[in-house]
Parts: sequence; structure tokens; C-alpha cells
Amino acid sequence: MNKVVERPPRTIMEVYKMLPEGTLAELINGNIFMSPSPVRKHQRIIGKLFSQLYEHVEKNHLGEVYVAPFDVYLDEEANSVQPDIVFVKVENLSIVSDHIHGVPDLVVEVLSEGNQNYDLKIKKNLYEQFQIKEYWIIHPETGKANVFFLNDGRFEQLPTTIGSLTSPMLSRVFTF
Repeated sequence: MNKVVERPPRTIMEVYKMLPEGTLAELINGNIFMSPSPVRKHQRIIGKLFSQLYEHVEKNHLGEVYVAPFDVYLDEEANSVQPDIVFVKVENLSIVSDHIHGVPDLVVEVLSEGNQNYDLKIKKNLYEQFQIKEYWIIHPETGKANVFFLNDGRFEQLPTTIGSLTSPMLSRVFTF
């Protein structure tokens, strides 16, 4: 459906919200970043992790899990991301409406070719700034998993693993 533009957008968030549905774009510190659709290996890892996470969360009534593209508005001015997978605990579900407006409890990013600096530095710093409790980064080419968890307001990293990871928040091992 085409939107009629009644006035030019006045903020970068208004520009972002005018992008067509399904656009793979994120707004970080007032800058729009766009990326191509993920490749097969990336999608398979997301599928495996999402199915395990979804099953665990549903079975134990822990909250809700979403898969990209799904907007997460960390604030309403300059930061909206689309992590590969997002988890929100049941006690925080008030931040979920048509999208997430606030800070989710867990975000998962599977690296794509050419975006490693983006996920490993820019988004990691953003997620730490907004106090996301847990951040998983998966390297599809090597099978390495990095898990960061919030400790005294700073991300602490667990030892790197291959083919699986352990979530401190969910007290469970996930394989991919």
C-alpha cells in the first residue's frame, strides 16, 4: 500500500518509518544502515536457533520470541534495529505492540559477509549502551558463538564456543 506524504519528514526517525515494509534497514545513532537479504547458511542458523529458543520459551512460559525483520525501537528518536532473533521476558511484554518499543532482554545476530564490524562493534556498543541483558553473535563460516551478558552495566563475554552456546539468562545450551 502506498502512503500519501502529507508533509516532508522532519526527523530521521520519520524517514526511517516511511521505508517500505520489509526493508532491511536499521537506524543507529541517527544513521540509516541497509543490507541485502541474508544467504542460505545465515538463514539455516537463524532457523535452528529460533526453533530451539521458541520451543524453550513457549514450553516454560518465559515470554515471546521474534525473528527478523521485526523492528525494535530502542528509543523513539534515533535507534531502531532488526536483530535476527529477539526475546522479551514475560514481565517486559508491555514493550511489545506492533513492534518492540523499548529494550528487549536478548538479541541474536548471525554475521553476514561484510557486516562483521557492524555487528561486532557498532551494534554491540549500541546494545550495551541500551543495557540489553544478553547478546549472541554467531559466525556462520566458522561456527563460533560469542555470548555477551550484562554485568554491572557492561558486557562481559563468555568463552567462545563452536556449534553451540550457553545462555546465562535462560540456563540452557542451544546448538546450531
